[in-house]
Amino acid sequence: MTDGWIKVASTSEIPPGMMKSYPVGGKDILIANVNGNYYSIDNRCTHIGGPLARGKLAGYVVECPLHGSQFDVRTGTVVRSPAESPEPRHEVKVEGSEVLVRV
Repeated sequence: MTDGWIKVASTSEIPPGMMKSYPVGGKDILIANVNGNYYSIDNRCTHIGGPLARGKLAGYVVECPLHGSQFDVRTGTVVRSPAESPEPRHEVKVEGSEVLVRV
């Protein structure tokens, strides 16, 4: 870990159009790969805490499997209710084949 960056995955673990959850710094975060770009938000829906990584990813939008709240993985913004609060977003960078986040 340097400058707050933590290696969480290799690029091969998260193919394009897929997402996975990882425990990082005491939090459960989601990392999504959209067209080769990686994004990270918290993995707990702000509505009632549903596991977003078990939902559906369509483009930049992840849908919670519990009540259908949707969030933009680039910004954490709510796209569809019932959630009202945005997801916390985390910085992501790729070095070689390693995916790193700063939580």
